[in-house]
Amino acid sequence: MSTPVQQLFDLTGQVALVTGGSRGLGLQIAEALGEAGAKIMLTSRKAADLEEAAADLAARGIDARWIAADASDPAGVKKVVDETMQRLGRIDILVNNAGATWGAPAEDYPLEAWDKVMNLNIRSMFLFSQAVGKASMIPAKRGRIINVASIAGLSGSMDVEFIAYGTSKGAAVNFTRTLAGEWGEHGITVNALAPGFFPSKMTRGTLETIGVDKLAAGAPLRRIGDDDDLKGAALLFASAAGKHITGQILAVDGGVSCVHGA
Repeated sequence: MSTPVQQLFDLTGQVALVTGGSRGLGLQIAEALGEAGAKIMLTSRKAADLEEAAADLAARGIDARWIAADASDPAGVKKVVDETMQRLGRIDILVNNAGATWGAPAEDYPLEAWDKVMNLNIRSMFLFSQAVGKASMIPAKRGRIINVASIAGLSGSMDVEFIAYGTSKGAAVNFTRTLAGEWGEHGITVNALAPGFFPSKMTRGTLETIGVDKLAAGAPLRRIGDDDDLKGAALLFASAAGKHITGQILAVDGGVSCVHGA
């Protein structure tokens, strides 16, 4: 007998850990999962931002907590996962959203910037997935991992100088496919969202340089993303509605990737 669709999308009683969850796309995803019933644990580096974000979620009736840590540091990752397990008992959903960017021409790109971007964008994804898998998902024989990639990981660009960011997001795409193949036997799905341009602190410089109108004009839907556009896709990947979907990369970009060869 089939399951009612509302029940398929219901996350009541589940625990979601969202990295880089204090603002932007991470907070948008946290809102979606919390509104569907999940308990939310936010993590990022800055305690003040996390406290504000958790308060915003609580005002929406969401059970939200936070732990400040550096997502690229193994000790910080262990602290977050251990404390989440102690306080909430398990981790059903992991959203690997923590990320950074740095703009510079490839020929002059600073090695320090390369390391910072790669460590936060892909090393943290590996560290959190490994820690959560071992602590909760593999023993439970179930779990949902959602990686936030980017359409920058699907193609290059003539307009944006983002060699480390594009490389890291390309790595996130194949990390998703590879981990999905390896952990499917444990009942764990691993999928990625590949957002196009959304207003955020990270994209502010690009939006100012290129312009919202030009970016929107390059999308078939003639718009950039807003505060709701990742919610449905994230909930699909996090819920029982997506239980037979794994290793997939879903571009949420207004159609940019379908017309620019990504």
